[in-house]
Amino acid sequence: MNFLRSLIFWLLLIGVIIILFPFSFLLWIIVYPFDHNRSVIHWWLIHEFNTLAMIMPVWRIKVEGRGKMVPKTPYIIISNHQSLLDILILFCLKCNFKWISKIENSRVPFVGWYMLMANYIYIDRGNKDSKAEMMKKCEENLKKGTSILMFPEGTRSHDREIGPFKLGAFQLALSADKSILPVVLDGTGGILPKHGLIFKGKSNLRIKILDPVHPGSFGTANPEELANKFRTTMTDELSRMRQSV
Repeated sequence: MNFLRSLIFWLLLIGVIIILFPFSFLLWIIVYPFDHNRSVIHWWLIHEFNTLAMIMPVWRIKVEGRGKMVPKTPYIIISNHQSLLDILILFCLKCNFKWISKIENSRVPFVGWYMLMANYIYIDRGNKDSKAEMMKKCEENLKKGTSILMFPEGTRSHDREIGPFKLGAFQLALSADKSILPVVLDGTGGILPKHGLIFKGKSNLRIKILDPVHPGSFGTANPEELANKFRTTMTDELSRMRQSV
């Protein structure tokens, strides 16, 4: 049964991505002259993947705290990372943001093309100059009013717990003087673990948006201390979410 569910999901996902690509490309061409920040394509992807998320039989998604996001306010959004599904599920935030993604994803047919059309931001972990370029692009987008979404763990968790945070998101928050918006998700790692492609039954997926933290409330200008502080906050919240189920 799990194999059948998984097969249906992957065929549906791949089919939607491929079938809708010509329409997405046409939309991109039409809006290209005036959609300088490529926000139209991003919202198209939000609509596309939210529709897909709603019809999937392997999960139910609950989003909490959406009202904590002030419209048209740029945030540095940080989320824990349990599964490949997180990228799909976090489109349920329904806000304007740019993904930070490893450059390898840009080479995946269709997926990479969508990301290019939406002007998402890549980082090449093997290139020491790539981080500086990524940070520059992030600051430019924040100034334009577009949020940035990062996985500070840098990779998917192997045990569904929150691992150590890298410093990039917190260095960006300090240099750009922008608020950090923590998002805690749970459940994706239980149905599609790291390195897995077969779903392990049905699950309730939760996304909890925490209070944004303004730079004046950081309490430190040390990115390492800031990373540890937010990791503790998000780990404690994940524990409370699991206790309340």
